[in-house]
Amino acid sequence: MNATARPGVMLGLGVAIAAYLLSFFHRVAPAAISGDLQATFAIGGAQLGTLAATYFYVYTVMQIPTGVLADTLGPRRILWWGGLVAGVGAILFGLAPSFELAFVGRTLVGLGVSVTFIAMLKLLALGFDERRFATLTGLCMLIGNLGSILAGAPLAWATQAAGWRQVFVVVGLLSFGLAFASRAWVIETPAGKVDRTAWLTGLVSVLKNRATWPGFFANTGLSGAFFAFAGLWAVPYLTQMHGMTRATASSHVSIYFLGFAFGSALWGRVSDALGKRKAVALAVSGLHVLGWGVWLWATWRAAGALPLAATYALCIVMGLASAGFTLSWASAKEVNPPQLSGMATSVVNVGVFLGPAILQPAVGWLMERTWDGRMEAGVRIYSATDWRNGLLLLTVAAVAGWFATLLVRETGCRNVWKAREEK
Repeated sequence: MNATARPGVMLGLGVAIAAYLLSFFHRVAPAAISGDLQATFAIGGAQLGTLAATYFYVYTVMQIPTGVLADTLGPRRILWWGGLVAGVGAILFGLAPSFELAFVGRTLVGLGVSVTFIAMLKLLALGFDERRFATLTGLCMLIGNLGSILAGAPLAWATQAAGWRQVFVVVGLLSFGLAFASRAWVIETPAGKVDRTAWLTGLVSVLKNRATWPGFFANTGLSGAFFAFAGLWAVPYLTQMHGMTRATASSHVSIYFLGFAFGSALWGRVSDALGKRKAVALAVSGLHVLGWGVWLWATWRAAGALPLAATYALCIVMGLASAGFTLSWASAKEVNPPQLSGMATSVVNVGVFLGPAILQPAVGWLMERTWDGRMEAGVRIYSATDWRNGLLLLTVAAVAGWFATLLVRETGCRNVWKAREEK
């Protein structure tokens, strides 16, 4: 299809984007309610990190199966079932009387929303011109990232006004609504489907392709550092190390993801315009790595807190730069057969969630090693040394991700697998 798809495709894509928006909300929400979760369930940093990362555990495991399902069953069916499961999980999380049930609820949320992004990419791959894939992916992410912005300052406000439990019950009901909308409006996408009896052969083909893997490792480091911080530890870090209120700290998370949203749209467009994937990703991801040096330096700074203008500026710049890893999906699609686009993008997308799944609890565990036992209102208070240990781990992960980007194959924004086959 060309860039202007027929109305039915656009309507279904709109539903997929809305489901993706909710998935981003769930991904980031623990940052704004971290104190509430610690106080409600009487848990420490390591348990808090595990609860938040449960979403990423399930998302990680589900990415390759989701790619297979997107290429065989199609986006319509997986969005329907995903919405139902996510709705049940969000309501259970909101009503959970214990840490264990909250863990189960968060797990179901991760399982349900794990299909949204790949379903959206599959609709883009089948319904639009491949030369605009990165641009359109970025625009969809720009809209979807509103969910992460809502999980910042707006969630902090709603939590104070109505309570965090009520917010998640409402979000669960919205998931049910999107499930029914996907069943009604997302069209079947038979064109380009893989033979359901041959999906394993296709998956093996993607996994054996060496050009698939650099994007996976880049995502593990770069996205891992980004989501581990912005999705959980940013708010407690900013309140404890920089003396901010929870509302001000949460607004930084919103700014962080606002930058990420616009960066997702911007770098895809720049990449498509320049006809380059790797060069753009290297440049902007390098800026992201430098930002970690600033946060780390602040833990050694004798004067303590950075000026408010500086922290806001750093969040917007790092948000923009963090979006460099989003070019990995276009790169993965372009080094594999077009009919395997769902599997190809899902393999590199595993890294996006494996990184935070490892790093969120690991940061908490490291800080617990040197924690001096201080608590306020049921929330653990960490020292500059504790935060330095946690941020150093995130910095190392980001640097490793940047080095992996050096190994990504430059595709020139076209399917080089097709080009090789034609030769």
